[in-house]
Amino acid sequence: QVQLVESGGGLVQAGGSLRLSCAVSVRTFSNYAVGWFRQAPGKQRDIRESDFVAAINWSGATTYYADSVKGRFTVSRDDAKKTVSLQMTNLNPDDTGVYYCTADEYFGSSFGHLGSTYEYEYWGQGTQVTVSS
Repeated sequence: QVQLVESGGGLVQAGGSLRLSCAVSVRTFSNYAVGWFRQAPGKQRDIRESDFVAAINWSGATTYYADSVKGRFTVSRDDAKKTVSLQMTNLNPDDTGVYYCTADEYFGSSFGHLGSTYEYEYWGQGTQVTVSS
């Protein structure tokens, strides 16, 4: 059983920074790609309809970002600690939402896979990020 727990969300002013963490409880974490997706407030959708934010492949050599966060967000992984972090800087109100991390045992690097909610098997409960103007 794979379990994911997000942390680090909170309230921040526009222009500020937050660092989200995703702790993954699994024996072979190094086999897993991890993605971050979000849902904007007021949009109660199925988790599979969440918006892509960022993803990192199993080796850490490949990362992808949504256009809206490129240059502001950085995704990284620490296999020794079995965690993936999402460093978010220069936040704006449009970044507000519930952020979910998700994992899939996948050795490829395709964006078609890493950028799709339907390719991920395991999901965390989400962490709220609120950016005030």
